[in-house]
Amino acid sequence: MPNAADTNLFHTYDAERAGQGCSCGRHGSQQQHDVEVEALRQQRGQDVEALTNDVVEEAVMRSLFPRVAERRDFLRAVGRNAARAAIASVLPLGSLQAMAQEKNGALEKKDLKIGFIAITCAAPLIMADPLGFYRKQGLNVSLNKTAGWALIRDKMINKEHDASHFLSPMPMAMSMGVGSNATQMRVATIQNINGQAITLHNKHKDKRDPRQWKGFKFAVPFEYSMHNFLLRYYLAEHGLDPDRDVQIRVTPPPEMVANLRAGNIDGFLGPDPFNQRAVYDEIGFIHILSRDIWDGHPCCAFGTSEEFIKQNPNTFAALFRAVLTAAAMARDPSNRSLVAKVISPAAYLNQPETVVEQVLTGRFADGLGNVKNVPGRADFDPVPWDSMGVWILTQMKRWGYVKGDIDYKAITEKVLLLTEAKKHMKELGQAVPEGAYRKYSIMGKEFDANKAEAYVNSFAIKRSA
Repeated sequence: MPNAADTNLFHTYDAERAGQGCSCGRHGSQQQHDVEVEALRQQRGQDVEALTNDVVEEAVMRSLFPRVAERRDFLRAVGRNAARAAIASVLPLGSLQAMAQEKNGALEKKDLKIGFIAITCAAPLIMADPLGFYRKQGLNVSLNKTAGWALIRDKMINKEHDASHFLSPMPMAMSMGVGSNATQMRVATIQNINGQAITLHNKHKDKRDPRQWKGFKFAVPFEYSMHNFLLRYYLAEHGLDPDRDVQIRVTPPPEMVANLRAGNIDGFLGPDPFNQRAVYDEIGFIHILSRDIWDGHPCCAFGTSEEFIKQNPNTFAALFRAVLTAAAMARDPSNRSLVAKVISPAAYLNQPETVVEQVLTGRFADGLGNVKNVPGRADFDPVPWDSMGVWILTQMKRWGYVKGDIDYKAITEKVLLLTEAKKHMKELGQAVPEGAYRKYSIMGKEFDANKAEAYVNSFAIKRSA
């Protein structure tokens, strides 16, 4: 019977396979990679622990020996069993959970319900389930697929979910009592940056200039979403008033492609994989990626209520660590094919793996006859920058969702857990960025959080006074 080193999904300890031509660098071709990985997955069955260990061992090997030649020399010199023993000495996988419990205290609550919407934005919190990252922190997590964002909000307010996938503006709105009863929410991490697009129906291939879109009907997933704010920003920069020149309808992400097919909408600014699914189904084409509006913009977030954190601080810290670990793995481009494989099944996204992989790798068909290569199409930087929160509030003010004077920084800092995110990133050995407020360039216009009110007033098209 082969030992664990022989069956590692990535052939981490095989000197002759290091650096060959596939997405993981261990096979002669991508086809061979896919065949062998699937065979080993079948052999391992539902052994989540083994799959998780494979991922971690491969990551450690690459960090210790980043150059292919160095890995080969090391593996040839010591052999696979000695190499595996060396990795185990650096990262004793079996004791991680016990160490975490001993260091951080007993968990107040181990059985948790976490809500999510079936979109690629939720990759870190989804993949933490099949890859065992929650279990490594002593948590028994039930991921609850939810139909729409209003339900996500309501289930958090009603305490039916312990923590949740959010659109990043939602916890701000919920905490302020905008659109619902005020309930103080806290954002642990940004789930993803970029990863959205404006998709149009195929019948509009001759209307690439947004100035031709007067009278169009667009879908966004929720009012308090980056999708709504980015679409409004994009339209207004092209001279269209988003409240008067077009219609913007709230549509749950899973229903966007069907509405495009039926002709109920002309396009949508929505989350993936539905932009790519419209192309896959030959219904629509990708007009522009959201990164081309604002490269590095936040989209979704992961968080919970302030009440939950106060009652379950150790449990929340364990959740924080699990999701940050997943985000670090998702951020590495070499892991994107694996991430696509584990989040595509029916229990999670329920999408063709090829659609999800196109989104995550950034090599995709655009529906206009082109194959694009945009590695930053989607990314997973978890840092909840306070400057992101201030920008969101400026757009809520600009479009009339909130009125009057706003203490932008005070509201933001009460929702976004930037200091805690940095603390847990440091504990996990991850790179910790400095600062809290960054400047951004959005369609060529600079945003400075220190001048938030002046920024709101600088726009010609707006609802604010």
